[in-house]
Amino acid sequence: MLKVGITGGIGSGKSIVCQVFEMLGIPIFNADAAAKFLMETDNSLVANLKMAFGEAIYDKNGKLDRAALSAKVFNDAAQLNLLNALVHPATILFAAQWMEQQTSPYALKEAALLFESNSYQDLDFIIGVTAPQEIRVQRAMLRDGVAANKIFERIAMQMNEEEKMQRCDFVIQNDNKKAILPQVLAIHEKLLLTIKKDCV
Repeated sequence: MLKVGITGGIGSGKSIVCQVFEMLGIPIFNADAAAKFLMETDNSLVANLKMAFGEAIYDKNGKLDRAALSAKVFNDAAQLNLLNALVHPATILFAAQWMEQQTSPYALKEAALLFESNSYQDLDFIIGVTAPQEIRVQRAMLRDGVAANKIFERIAMQMNEEEKMQRCDFVIQNDNKKAILPQVLAIHEKLLLTIKKDCV
């Protein structure tokens, strides 16, 4: 089975593209959702997070106070790096275990930080999803209900969009002009053909 990553900057529309792949029967691993799950269920990770950022980032029911954690790391590069150093390895291991359980021709791992976390090294191909920055900002503002300056701050913390797309094997334009479905189908067929060639 091929292990395929799908990535893109904030507001690029990765989730929409993943929904199209799901319609084709391809299982999707969402790294962001997995990280949130592990930060409340992985006892070792929870203990390390409390040690690093304080008991107050969890409420009495064991739920993570994301606002409290964000306040500690957002404008502090060292703290953010520490958070990533704790969460990324646990998420990467969880993804590897999930991949081993899949039986489809290929499976997708959706993650904004595939390159930044170095988890791309475990994947066979990478799909990039991109859109003009003004569209990405508008989408993120609508989705998250925050001001444009907050979105620009997040964009500034991510890898340069052009560099990210150059490192991908396939790129999907999600610019509200070019239809997504034909682009996904073309990549789907290429991946299936790769599998078929490997089996010959």
